Amino acid sequence: MLSYRHAFHAGNAADVLKHFTLVLLLRHLNLKDKPWWFIDTHAGAGLYALDSPQARKNAEFSGGIGRLWAVAGRANLPPPLADYLGLVGQLNGDGRLRLYPGSPWFAQALARADDRLRLFELHGSDHRLLAKHFAAADRRLQIRAEDGFAALKSLLPPPSRRGLILIDPPYENKADYGRVVAVLDDAWQRFANGIYMVWYPLLQRREAHKLPERLRRRAPARWLDVRLAWKAPVRGGFGMHGCGLFIANPPRTVQEQLAAVLSELTVPLALDERARHFLQMGDNASPTTGAEKRIMPDSAHRGRMDK
Repeated sequence: MLSYRHAFHAGNAADVLKHFTLVLLLRHLNLKDKPWWFIDTHAGAGLYALDSPQARKNAEFSGGIGRLWAVAGRANLPPPLADYLGLVGQLNGDGRLRLYPGSPWFAQALARADDRLRLFELHGSDHRLLAKHFAAADRRLQIRAEDGFAALKSLLPPPSRRGLILIDPPYENKADYGRVVAVLDDAWQRFANGIYMVWYPLLQRREAHKLPERLRRRAPARWLDVRLAWKAPVRGGFGMHGCGLFIANPPRTVQEQLAAVLSELTVPLALDERARHFLQMGDNASPTTGAEKRIMPDSAHRGRMDK
């Protein structure tokens, strides 16, 4: 039974980190003329009205994009952050925040004529919305009502041998953690040079703690683990207090941009004094030259992530 609907969470702090990083990766791919493929295994509805009953129920966007929107016009905003907010602004031309884009929208907005998008969404209602939100005449994209985990292997490697694969399940089912690992084990065999971005929640749950560690050990080459916590873990272990992204084959320029801008994301999104971020890099392909590098900023809002 599929129950997860991203409309209840659209524009929250987790979306901000995920989509900001997605824009960095897509901009990097656009630096070369050769086409790329974007594959989204859990695409959702692709576009969300922030005044809908679902979005208003917990108003999670107010603690995410809503906080950044308040500083969108600041003159000294880092260019990558201004770029991300500018894309959101294309949907909100009068300056009022009404719509928030999902990952498919960002990818379509940045795709060039020969780039390709493959979007998977198994939830019936969200699949219908996804098809409605994106023009059927756009030959660059295909939308499928299929299990993205299962479908991924048929698309790898993409014909252009350049691609960004976003794996972003809801993790409502504990089995998703194991499926992420299994799917990536297969994907790396088929397309070792692709850029893979895996979103995961920061929860007081064993599976959530173990996932990035499992992915680090198995990654074919360079990897990047970035986390942002906007508050302290909840007593009793319920609820998400932050999120992370595991990126295989990250471009070095994107590593540098994240290191420079993470504090600019953490501070406005902080809900208490335990807000912090963490960035760790590794290279499994060069075990003799020093594999891991941790970046531990020194401010209260950027402290070390707790285990």
